[in-house]
Amino acid sequence: MPKLVDHEERRAHIIDALLRTAAESGLHAVTLRSVATEAGVSVRLVQYYFDTKEQLLLAALTRLAVRMGERVRDRVRAAGSSTAPRDIVEAVLLEAVPTDAEGRTFHLVYTAYAVLSVTDPALAGQSFLAAPDEMEDFLIGQLTAAQRAGDTDPRLDARQEAVVLLAASAGLGLSVLLGQRTANDAVAVLQYHLGRLFPGARTSAGHRGAAG
Repeated sequence: MPKLVDHEERRAHIIDALLRTAAESGLHAVTLRSVATEAGVSVRLVQYYFDTKEQLLLAALTRLAVRMGERVRDRVRAAGSSTAPRDIVEAVLLEAVPTDAEGRTFHLVYTAYAVLSVTDPALAGQSFLAAPDEMEDFLIGQLTAAQRAGDTDPRLDARQEAVVLLAASAGLGLSVLLGQRTANDAVAVLQYHLGRLFPGARTSAGHRGAAG
């Protein structure tokens, strides 16, 4: 009996090959042939699932966004069921720091997409701000909850603080990619700032943040 083909699995396999190729050689160097070679399949098979390079690029962008959301949720779940707002904020921000191979691939390729979208009409039509905007709203909610719990200064502007936190984590993530600092150093900077923002917060581990 012939083996049934899992088309979604094949599509994912090809998309992952694009991500690896882009992380190693740059998004500009990606071709259907280079992706086929990395995936160990024929160019014809790649074209069966993706008629054009543009379709493949857009599919990979969608997969990046989905995978990032999954990684953030995994971090939050790992922090525990009774997680304090500070722990949740930390889990979200740490995902912007490439601390493992998958994270490095994600940030390298996503940054390349963002830059390319400035000049590429097809990518320019994609909503690069949708996920960051959702993340900003989520952090605002967590910061507001922390204010109500007395874990951070109630006079702070939660929206402005969320913007600063996201900008800081993104900048630290880029500095790691560029080799300016290590991932551990970037994490330490984030934790230092969170300790100042949440001076009285008790984390799920039972430790209080350090006062500024």
